[in-house]
Amino acid sequence: MRNRFLRFLPFLVLALVALPSLAQDAPSSPQAAPSSAPAASPAPDTKPADPQPLPMPSMSGPLQTAPPREMEGGKLAVTGILSGIGWTEGNHVTGDDSSHWDISNAQVFVQKTTGWWQFYLQGGAYNLPAIGVPYLSTADTVKNIYGPFPQGYVKFVKGNFNVEVGALPTLIGAEYTFSFENMNIERGLLWNQENAVNRGVQLNWTHKKLTTAFSWNDGFYSNRYTWLSGSASWAFNAANSVSFIGMGNAGTYAKNTLATPLTLNNSQIYNLIYSYTKGAWVIQPYFQYTDVATNPSIGIFQGASTRGGAVLATYNFKRGFSLAVRPEYIKSSGNLASGSVNLLYGPGSGAFGFTVTPTYRKDAFFLRGDLAIVHATDSTPGFTFGTSGTSVNQPRGVLEAGFMF
Repeated sequence: MRNRFLRFLPFLVLALVALPSLAQDAPSSPQAAPSSAPAASPAPDTKPADPQPLPMPSMSGPLQTAPPREMEGGKLAVTGILSGIGWTEGNHVTGDDSSHWDISNAQVFVQKTTGWWQFYLQGGAYNLPAIGVPYLSTADTVKNIYGPFPQGYVKFVKGNFNVEVGALPTLIGAEYTFSFENMNIERGLLWNQENAVNRGVQLNWTHKKLTTAFSWNDGFYSNRYTWLSGSASWAFNAANSVSFIGMGNAGTYAKNTLATPLTLNNSQIYNLIYSYTKGAWVIQPYFQYTDVATNPSIGIFQGASTRGGAVLATYNFKRGFSLAVRPEYIKSSGNLASGSVNLLYGPGSGAFGFTVTPTYRKDAFFLRGDLAIVHATDSTPGFTFGTSGTSVNQPRGVLEAGFMF
């Protein structure tokens, strides 16, 4: 018990630092741009400013939400997305196919963003593609992960402090949950160690350049409220910011499903994220550490950890074109002989990943593609790619097109 407390101590320190934590009229995730400042009134005889972006869904670009359709006299804002995906890959695993066609998003977002109480509701069909793992159809994703209403919460606002209750975006990580929110179509290797949606309560607070958040939640969608999350973000100026985020399970739970993996749901996760946004550039390097403790009572006989880093970068050209790249590397501890849990491609394995995503956007329409490669290192035969599980490389090409409305 003492060793478990010592492992959890760094996160508790973070939680205490972030306790004023309660992100303001800004999005729930720390990497999202604040949106609480009201638009200035246009000067006489000048063109009115473009509508301010809605706080949700949070997006890192290059895609953008369409101007909202207002209902109930402007009290409600409605936006949405409809998109399809095409997929081909080499060295597919047994049970998967080398190509797929599917709907990637058919979602509607309804929100109230004014007044002392607000809400956000997201509903529809979605896919959660990620490099290095087999494809899961949109129908199976909705059925087995977060259901037809993946995110939704009510928000109570008082100045620069607010409280959110419901199914919330996780604080952890530099990539958002859904394909349209990110620079790349597929999430990366580091994202595969993270959770995406937390059911619980989140407190957000901002003061000048500091944004903090603290959450009590169910971690990897476990429906057991033993997880704590905290974040602290400092904006040096309009272009540069740094964030430290941590979360972990203060208890244990033997549940093991697609949405609640046994090892990851009994882990701790830490991020250090730097963000640079200026002109045509968006650059976001980040470091991630995860730890799964040994706990024979729930079937984890020898724990392990991962260390990884990635750089997310986008350059926006003129006329709606942009190019995003994502190099990344992750390495797990342990080995097969000691019986360590498998967090990647066998105990003690690692992986390189590289993804490049050109995008074209014209009004509500967008077209983009991923070219990605994953290379496994120190892997265990049977745990990698190909029908025999022995190939260490997996190339992939993905095409996504749709409309933001």
